Amino acid sequence: MKGIITIDGPAGAGKSTISLILAKKLDFLYLDTGAMYRAVALSALRRGIDFSDVSALHKMCRDIDINFRPTGDNYRVYIGEEDISDEIRRPEIDMLSSKISAIKEVRDAMTGLQRRIGRKGGVVAEGRDMGTVVFPDADHKFFLTASPDIRAVRRYKERVDRGECISMEQVEMELKKRDEQDRTRIIAPLRPAVDAIIIDTTALGIDEVVEELLGKIGKKGKT
Repeated sequence: MKGIITIDGPAGAGKSTISLILAKKLDFLYLDTGAMYRAVALSALRRGIDFSDVSALHKMCRDIDINFRPTGDNYRVYIGEEDISDEIRRPEIDMLSSKISAIKEVRDAMTGLQRRIGRKGGVVAEGRDMGTVVFPDADHKFFLTASPDIRAVRRYKERVDRGECISMEQVEMELKKRDEQDRTRIIAPLRPAVDAIIIDTTALGIDEVVEELLGKIGKKGKT
């Protein structure tokens, strides 16, 4: 099987970890599209490009070299030869990536790149509009969700584990703001594809979700 699997959903639903594990079990490429928008936001910030300067953003997107490199059980994100994996996880980049992803010219450029990457199949594409916009004809579409409280706890733990000094209240506030931005943007808003299978991960562990996805796909995957 060398098709395309899409996994969409809000922050904290577990889609990044689950998509990476699923891709490894299926021997597929893991396409982290959220990291691509983070890389674009970081590049624009570094170059001092105002988000209202659509022409400059469009040119930057044509020239930017975003690539992923596997590292054992994980992967690293690069712009050219620079490893930006840690820098793009800063909270301010998270918010900027949501804003920049709502700009049509940026979205068109990244969508084109994502489709080129997925052209040969064998891809688990994770993001917020994979099943609705980028790969509407994907073989399998999933939308992961969870309660806001659980998503906030997961995101808080993730950020504390990265060494950030942050309160749960701040995480909840930022998550609520990010959700609102993603749901209400005009271009490719966050929503399940009409034919997506919706899975609530609130009370499920990572392995349980992965096994459920594999069952829906109809494949055992690699152990």
